[in-house]
Formats: sequence, structure tokens, C-alpha cells
Amino acid sequence: MAQKSAPDSTRRSERSRRAIYDAALALVGEVGYGKLTIEAIAARAGVGKQTIYRWWSSKGAVLLDAFLDLAEQASRAASENAGREDVVTEIPDSGDLEADLKFVMRATVDEFNDPKYDAPYRALAAEGLLNPELGAEFVEKLLEPQLQLFVKRVRQAQDAGQVAPGVDPRIALELWAGPLAQRWLMRSGPLTHAYTDKLVEYALYGITPRPAAS
Repeated sequence: MAQKSAPDSTRRSERSRRAIYDAALALVGEVGYGKLTIEAIAARAGVGKQTIYRWWSSKGAVLLDAFLDLAEQASRAASENAGREDVVTEIPDSGDLEADLKFVMRATVDEFNDPKYDAPYRALAAEGLLNPELGAEFVEKLLEPQLQLFVKRVRQAQDAGQVAPGVDPRIALELWAGPLAQRWLMRSGPLTHAYTDKLVEYALYGITPRPAAS
């Protein structure tokens, strides 16, 4: 008789991890972060809660890793649609800074308006205010890498003479990213492409009258 191969613990662990990610993301959308529990995640994923505690210290840590995985999957999908095999790691440089920023900001609004992303992102942002350790990890692993894409694109524009040399790219990006985040977090207004287009225009050209072209 042929010997049966031993179970692949690596593959089994990956299946469990994937099930836990899916469960955490689904549940936070269904019941909200306040009612999300390790026990509920374990039950939905079909694993014991000790399996979760072996890998994560809290429900927030589970949700953060699940959301990071979701973001990576989205980047890979966008990369494949663009005919690339690598994960998208930069904002395209078409030579037109305004057009490039509007393109990315519109995509960001679409993501914020998608419940699949909105619920876990909002939960992590709120929990990060109460849990400094999780908040720091949220910024380091998720928020700051996204902001650095804008920093790089602004620096490219500076090199091309499209942005004043004395402008700090890290501060500049907050002129459009900050208002968008505030409106999203506070639900103080609709998130639309027209809104983000105006944010980009105001950031690049200001709100004071410009001399008419001669």
C-alpha cells in the first residue's frame, strides 16, 4: 500500500489564517467593531479561539492584518488589470500632476464608499485613537506607506519644475488628503469625484484670484 502523505501544516495554517481574515472583515461590517469578538471570529472561521490567540493578541490586531491583506489583494488586482505582475507601489507619472492626483483621489473615494473597505478602515482608525500601540502600527503599516506614494509623486513634479522647490511634499499632500480624511471620518459631506477634483485644484492653485491669461 502506498503511504499517505502527512498533512501539510503550512497549507492548513494558511487556510485557517485566510478563513480568520474573511471572518473578521465580514463580521465588522455586519455587527460593527464594538460587538466584534474573538469568539465570533473563531466561530465564523471554523477554528478554535486559541488558534487566533496563538497568532494575535486582540481583535484589533486580527482586523489590522486582515485589512492589510485586503489592501494587498486590491493592489495586486489593480496591477494585473494594468498588465503588471508586481504590486502597484507608486502613483503613475503621466507628466500631468493634476491629472495624476485626481485619478488617485477618485480611486480613494471609490474605496471609501465601498462598505468592504469602509467598515474595517473606520474601525481601525477609531480603535487606533484608544489603543496607541495599534494606532502606531496602523500608521506605520497602512497609512504612511500610502502617503509616501504622494510624497514621491510630488517630488517627481518638483524635479520636473511643476512644483516650487521649497515646498515640503509631506506637508503639501495633507492639503488634499487631510480634508478628504476629515470628511470621511466625520461624514460631514458626500464623497464624490467632483469633491476630490476640487481638493486637488485648490491645493495646486490656491483660492485667490489668478491673473487672466494674456
